Amino acid sequence: MRTFTLREAQSMLPILESLLRKSIEAKDLIETVDQEFSELSERIFLSGGLLVDVRAVARRKAEREKAVQVAKDTLSEINAIGVQVKDLDIGLLDFPCKMNGEIVLLCWRMGEPRIGYWHSTDEGYSGRQPLDESMMEE
Repeated sequence: MRTFTLREAQSMLPILESLLRKSIEAKDLIETVDQEFSELSERIFLSGGLLVDVRAVARRKAEREKAVQVAKDTLSEINAIGVQVKDLDIGLLDFPCKMNGEIVLLCWRMGEPRIGYWHSTDEGYSGRQPLDESMMEE
């Protein structure tokens, strides 16, 4: 497992934020199309049948499939860097880091100006603690 210094992790935020935004946008599109298809299925069921614009449905399905691929690719790219995506809904990333001889996770949430928190590997977002940069001298 790759570990990051605070400086390394901080310097990667612009690239990671861009990748994360692409993933979130793709996820949002997937959810929108899924909702549209669910509503269409319900309308078809309730009306006992319905004429459907097959081309429009096929186009939306293709958009959804492309979004799935974008999400997979961007999440794989983040993972390949060694960063963990913890929550795509809020844009939460964890960076493995050595602190006082132990592996901990530097924790960053989209919208935060810098990495300012950490937590142990067995705690999650709720266990975040403010980062004291003097702790990160390793």
